[in-house]
Amino acid sequence: MISGGSNIIRLGETQAKEVLRSAVQQVCVAGRISPNQVRACCIGVSGAARPEIAAKILSVFTDLGMTNVEVVGDTVIALHSAFGAGPGAIAIAGTGSIAYGRDADGRTARAGGWGFAVSDEGSGHWIGRSAVSTILNARDRGLETALTRSVLQTWKLDSIDGLVREANSIPRPDFPRLFPVVLRAAEEGDRVARELLTEAGQKLAALVSIVIRRLLPQLRETQLAGGLPAVEMLPVATTGSVFHQSKEVRQVFCDALQKTFPGINVRQDFAEPVAGALARARELKVT
Repeated sequence: MISGGSNIIRLGETQAKEVLRSAVQQVCVAGRISPNQVRACCIGVSGAARPEIAAKILSVFTDLGMTNVEVVGDTVIALHSAFGAGPGAIAIAGTGSIAYGRDADGRTARAGGWGFAVSDEGSGHWIGRSAVSTILNARDRGLETALTRSVLQTWKLDSIDGLVREANSIPRPDFPRLFPVVLRAAEEGDRVARELLTEAGQKLAALVSIVIRRLLPQLRETQLAGGLPAVEMLPVATTGSVFHQSKEVRQVFCDALQKTFPGINVRQDFAEPVAGALARARELKVT
């Protein structure tokens, strides 16, 4: 089943806990079991790398009578889905974005994912916000883009002034809702929309590049120029709605990484984070 968002940092503790509690109860009803009959459970949640966040999430499940529960970051279950316990790097681009990786010795590194206000490059939120910024920049220069009409219609606005007010409103507007608008415009040949998707792919590739270089500091441009054997590099996987829905972002992402790391293995199939959570739950010692 699918429930609402459960990011404590964005939604607040009360709302996030209620969403999680409701989701567990609905799943248990569907499965005709009670929560305390669940033998093992792995929860992958944004922000759970911070112990205080993980503890708050864990309390939801313990309050429901569940005792064998692991709480980890959503990056952990995504990476596990793609590579199990092995080395690799993954780019996650949905509403937000982050790159995360692990080397053969188990050391991990991340890049991005610092929140929509200051980070989340290449994400659905970033693409939507950038679309509005691009529309207003074009307006300043006396230019028009096909995105303008589509964005105004999507947000049910009738003027640029209304767009400015909505974009700067509190609480923040639903920028990720504009991602499909940019996709449609790009498919219809709008140059501005295609440039936004190209930039998103490049930014996501840059995040993964940071992770790879942190985990493999022995890499040097002189080595790469001659083509470092792919076996010596980290394989790369992707997940999230931006990758799922945009061929343009995926292609730019792959091309950028191949240019920086010739021969690197960028997997064409998508990692499914829920599969990583299930695998980790199966590995938990049943108590």
